[in-house]
Amino acid sequence: MVQYKAQRVGVFVDVQNMYYSAKNLFDAKVNFGKVLEEAVGSRELIRAIAYTVKGPQSDEDNFFSALEKIGFEVKMRPLQVFLGGAKKGDWDVGICMDAIRMASKLDVVVLVSGDGDFESLISYLKYSHGCVVEVIAFGKTASSKLKEVADGFLDLGDQKKFLLKR
Repeated sequence: MVQYKAQRVGVFVDVQNMYYSAKNLFDAKVNFGKVLEEAVGSRELIRAIAYTVKGPQSDEDNFFSALEKIGFEVKMRPLQVFLGGAKKGDWDVGICMDAIRMASKLDVVVLVSGDGDFESLISYLKYSHGCVVEVIAFGKTASSKLKEVADGFLDLGDQKKFLLKR
């Protein structure tokens, strides 16, 4: 992906998507510090937001603090548990709304998620706002449509620096 120093970048991270992909594919955790470095490169970071779901585990607070220390604004919502035991911790609409609200202040939007639900968002940002949209995710679990519509795709599974052993 071609980068220019003057580009203003916003990074939007679907933490749950990345967490479960790394766990299921590699039995590892994502090195979010390295992901942020790669997403920004030599460009100007305007905002980096990590969208998280807070479960009942108490060790999550350390994880959220670590995200803040490396430069992320952490947005958190509680895990929803429905009758029958189904669980949901979805941030798709929140990520879309934040990216759309900030698009006029950004040259590049970096979406860190392999969720195909973001295909329409990418098209909208590209064609209605003129943003370059890059996707960072695990190639094996990322939507093929997401990869196609993005201006650039970085496969986290190709380099070990993006993973931390569990």
